Amino acid sequence: MESAASEPCAPALPAPALAYLEHVRVEKRLAPRTHTLYTLDLQKLAGFAQAAQVELLALQPAHIRRFAAQMHGAGRSARGIALILSGWRGFFQWAARQGLVPMNPVEGVRAPRAPKPLPKALGVEDALQLVNHVNAEADPWLEARDAAMAELLYGSGLRVAELVGLDVAPGPDTERLARGWIDLAAGEAHVLGKGSKRRIVPVGNAAVQALHSWLAIRAHPIAAGALEPALFIGRRGARLTAQSVWVRLRARARQAGLTTSVHPHVLRHSFASHLLQSSGDLRAVQELLGHASIATTQIYTRLDFQHLAQAYENAHPRARRKR
Repeated sequence: MESAASEPCAPALPAPALAYLEHVRVEKRLAPRTHTLYTLDLQKLAGFAQAAQVELLALQPAHIRRFAAQMHGAGRSARGIALILSGWRGFFQWAARQGLVPMNPVEGVRAPRAPKPLPKALGVEDALQLVNHVNAEADPWLEARDAAMAELLYGSGLRVAELVGLDVAPGPDTERLARGWIDLAAGEAHVLGKGSKRRIVPVGNAAVQALHSWLAIRAHPIAAGALEPALFIGRRGARLTAQSVWVRLRARARQAGLTTSVHPHVLRHSFASHLLQSSGDLRAVQELLGHASIATTQIYTRLDFQHLAQAYENAHPRARRKR
């Protein structure tokens, strides 16, 4: 629950605020819950104005910025502040149309940036448990395909769109239809990433072996002429969709005994995190992931630091806390 310790108590709303609330209730036909939220936003604003000893309609951008900072300091989330500012902005836009204020003091005031959450990555043991899992009771065709997909996602750090966009080999339509392909002889995947940027990523031995096993049975028992050039296909020969990959990967994780929710991007994050832990080469990880900016890749250094900090906490005599 967000703290509001430093936020002032709400006084009675002045007439302009009440007129605005009546306007939005009648004109916009707001749901009762939404109207209540508008009211709470204006009560909060009136409380801040009273504490600052400023009339509501005399507030300036500096006041609004200070109020936003106070809410942030009180523990309110960036999203919560943004919603409150939106409510205030609507009130002052109406007040300006009514000629009650010369300008909107909330215009241009933005909420603090929300911290970027760390990407979720599996531990090395969990990742290996997933890709090494063999379901002896599964359909061999599905098991071979799903094993190859898991190996390629974790071993090469592909996005799910890049995975389903791969063809078995380059053909006359590969470039025209903006697809990638696999070159098993060279151990490479030619990938079409974001912004239609092509890159080449290595395919490890485990993934190469899994792909050979899959390609050996891929065409069976699909009817002749129904088979697409796609590397990963469904039972009817059509290119597999990203949604299907999500479903199959989630099922494979459950079968492997993982309690963590696993989806394709988790394996991409795991690829990047584990590679960075081992090599420390941020530029190489950037190239392999296809990030346009190194800043995007740097978030994995935070994951790497967490890993190192945990290792220190667990192993160093001076880090052990008294029980």
